Amino acid sequence: MLTLVSTPIGNLGDITLRALETLREADLVVSEDTRKTGIMLKHFEISKPQLSFFEGNEARQLPKVMAALEEGRHVALVSNAGTPGVSDPGFILVRAALDAGVEVSAVPGPTALVMALVLSGLPVHSFTFRGFPPRKPGPRKRFLEVDLDSPHTLIFYESPHRLTAFLMDAQVVYGDRPAAIANDLTKKFETVTRGTLSELIVQLGEEKLLGEYTVVIKGKA
Repeated sequence: MLTLVSTPIGNLGDITLRALETLREADLVVSEDTRKTGIMLKHFEISKPQLSFFEGNEARQLPKVMAALEEGRHVALVSNAGTPGVSDPGFILVRAALDAGVEVSAVPGPTALVMALVLSGLPVHSFTFRGFPPRKPGPRKRFLEVDLDSPHTLIFYESPHRLTAFLMDAQVVYGDRPAAIANDLTKKFETVTRGTLSELIVQLGEEKLLGEYTVVIKGKA
């Protein structure tokens, strides 16, 4: 059996009882980063064998995970934070498990995109999650243009190194729409900054950017 286990996006107090129970019962924990998962497991006094499974080694590690599943072992898949498969490794493994007739389940839990959305002050009744945009300006603008006329609230993930460039491209494509930027969600220095895209660009120029960011942009009126 394969179980996708959602883990805290920052505050370890957000772990669910089911997540802890599943990790304790699993025969193998497949982790995006075994060091980070190891810290979490140690915090909750859980000792389990781990197998690394991230974007760069998925193809190589997939046969090992599938062999464990086909032997009848209970495998728990976790990402660094949040829900596996949502802008994190997981899809390839889930698809392979389903194709092999392996039972797949999930333990729901924290995900940054939903928390950022509900805190943004923007419409929540209909939204589109777009994940990480391309790194280069040309492809990034074309990526943004896909949703130019969408009425849905748009949600993106972005790194601190490209955040300002992303916001500038978003303003060029969408105009100066209302938006919000969330950082360090659930942590001590959690911040949600709201304003128009141009206002956010100015404000970010005065700050040191660290961590991963969730950007929420209002859809077309």
